[in-house]
Amino acid sequence: MAERITVTIHELVAELDGYADQYLRAQHGVSYSQFVFLAALRERGPIDMTGLARCLGVTKVAVSKRVPGLVAEGWITSSPASNRRILLSLTDRAVELVDAAGGELDAAFTDVFEDPRIVEDAADTGSAVTELNRQLNTLVTIIREKDPK
Repeated sequence: MAERITVTIHELVAELDGYADQYLRAQHGVSYSQFVFLAALRERGPIDMTGLARCLGVTKVAVSKRVPGLVAEGWITSSPASNRRILLSLTDRAVELVDAAGGELDAAFTDVFEDPRIVEDAADTGSAVTELNRQLNTLVTIIREKDPK
């Protein structure tokens, strides 16, 4: 266990990402990075490459390099829009994957977060998952407010 919270948070995110990657590969034949790309498109699509890059926190070049493979695999479609933009959308197959796999991952993480060791710490608040999610959302808000730019 790390002493510094920054290290602990990094370790937690790495473990969660690794778990999700192994699960998605075994159950659905996709990597976690592919799933994140598709899930972001599910939430924000149809969207152009610039908007999706911003949403994912990557460059437009990174998105444009990934698009042809996902189109070829039947996960997304791309269509010209006005002003030389290309709009990206999920195929029905990808919508089904994101909805099913996303629900399964939510259930798996909920199971982890409802572990008795965590639930005991949240006994006064009711649901450990609800409380953890509330606290994490509060942290996201605070971090965004303290943007160091």
